[in-house]
Amino acid sequence: MEAYTKEELTALYRRQVGMVYQICLMLLKNVPDAEDACQTVFQKAAERAEPFRDPEHEKAWLIVTARNECKNQLKHWWRTRRSGPEELERLTWQQPEDGEVWALLLSLPPKERLAIYLHYYQGYSTEEAARIMGSKPATLRSWLFRGRNRLKILLEANEYGV
Repeated sequence: MEAYTKEELTALYRRQVGMVYQICLMLLKNVPDAEDACQTVFQKAAERAEPFRDPEHEKAWLIVTARNECKNQLKHWWRTRRSGPEELERLTWQQPEDGEVWALLLSLPPKERLAIYLHYYQGYSTEEAARIMGSKPATLRSWLFRGRNRLKILLEANEYGV
């Protein structure tokens, strides 16, 4: 039994594809893999037997599923036998309007990067973001603190050409 009609799946996709794609891109750092992961996340959503309880449950489920899918892709043996980082630098993708900050955000460690994204870009409280990431709120606040400090140092270095 399917939980969604074709129209409902289309509406879910249109509502959430931007967020899911940005998470996948942020974690995988390349367009083709992010597109594949995003597609897989929505395929899993289509295969769900029960509908989401509410919009927040829908959003949280998609974020956790996107994160897990990206982790699975990063662990896959094929990733160890691919082109180096110089190839990734030539790829382009759509960035938020604050492109400099976004580029610096992508250079942060994954946990700090995702914590900042969920809290500042998606508007989750620290408690909600911690639940999504499977950590304690205090741990998430530590990641936010360290991430903000790293971003500050990177922004100052860019500003002064260091």
